Order: sequence, then structure tokens, then C-alpha cells
Amino acid sequence: MRSILLLVVLLAPLSALFSQQTEEQVPKVIDSLYREDQFYVGLTYNALVRLNPNVTQTGFSTGFHLGFIRDMPINKRRNFSIGLGVGLNSNSYIQNIAITQTDSDYDYNLVPEGVSVSRNKFTTYMLDVPLEFRWRTSTPTQNRFWRVYPGFKFSYLLYNTTKFRSELGNVDLSNVKDFNDLQYGVTIGVGYGDWNFHFYYALNPIFNESAQLEGQPLTITAMKIGLIFYIL
Repeated sequence: MRSILLLVVLLAPLSALFSQQTEEQVPKVIDSLYREDQFYVGLTYNALVRLNPNVTQTGFSTGFHLGFIRDMPINKRRNFSIGLGVGLNSNSYIQNIAITQTDSDYDYNLVPEGVSVSRNKFTTYMLDVPLEFRWRTSTPTQNRFWRVYPGFKFSYLLYNTTKFRSELGNVDLSNVKDFNDLQYGVTIGVGYGDWNFHFYYALNPIFNESAQLEGQPLTITAMKIGLIFYIL
């Protein structure tokens, strides 16, 4: 037993030395063909623009976005690339348009002044296809970098709801057919590391021409401003 203990004590330093030499001899592998494939999560403030006369936003409206983008570098340094992805978003808009239904038709009216309203919003749930033209200062060994990602986003409407709560009554609707099924707009993401500014401006209205307010089509479109977090 004493011989075994003595052998262990003598071999332990040699084993540690051999292990250290082995680690030093193994070079660190640098991936020169790296990609910035990324999951993303975004939070936005949603503003309504191109408003019809007398239409106003009456509360803080928010959006939530998540998805994955495939990174495809287009130059040797790999600081320019194209990103194509898929994701989901939900967006709520609080405003003063009361959406109701008569038989199979939908009616759009401004909420009369003086009427007490506890909630009035519509919400969309959409499938996103973002396309980005990416510039960044990343390297194979540097994962905190500056980025500028301008792009374009197509969104397909999966589901929508409207909620109207007031002293005049309550109306809840879903899958209102007057929403545009396809919505699209320009985007840009700018930032450093985890913190990135996100901007989206829709190029077509939220509603189609069937939605009429005071005899005119609803022209309101969406603008979103917020933060987006990229997760490698």
C-alpha cells in the first residue's frame, strides 16, 4: 500500500505537466467561415401614421417580435451579408375607432366625445419574413461589434382581434376580414453588442379598402420603434 501511495505522489506532477504541455500543443480553432445566424427578440412601441381625419391614438401600444435569421456572407471578410429569416409578431393598437359588426358586415365609427371607454384596441398576430442587408464590424473571434442592418419585411396575417369596452356596451371580434392579409415595410437595426435600435415603417395600410370610416377608406399604417436583441 505504501508503495502504491508513493507511486501516485511521484506520478501526479508528471501527469499535470504532460496535461499542460498537451493543452499548449493543441491550437485553438478559429472559424474563418463564421456566420451571424441569430435568433432575435424585439419589443416595440407601435405608432399609427397616415391617420384619417379625427382618428387619434389613445394609449401606449406595444409589439413583440421573435424569430430566426439565416446569415449569408457575400464578401471574403464576411462583414457584408444578406440575412433571410422567419418569425412571429403580435401588435396592439389603442385608438378611437369603434369596430362593430352588423350581420356579415363590419362598421367603423369614431367614438363620440364624452363617452367613457375603458378599452379600445385591435391586435394582429403575423408570420414575418425579414430580409436584411447586413454590415457589421465582427471578426471570427469578436462577437461584440457594431452593426447596421437595413432591410425589408413581409408579414402575413394569421389572426386578429378587436376589443371595445365602453358605457355603450362591449364588442369583441376576431378574424375581421377587413384587415390586409399581406403587410410589408422597410426596417433597420442599428446598435452595438446586445443593445440594438429597431425601426419599421409600413408601406401599405393595416386595413383593406373594405374598411370605410365616414365614407373614406381607412388609411392608417404602422410605424414601430423599439429594441431588438440578437442571440447567437
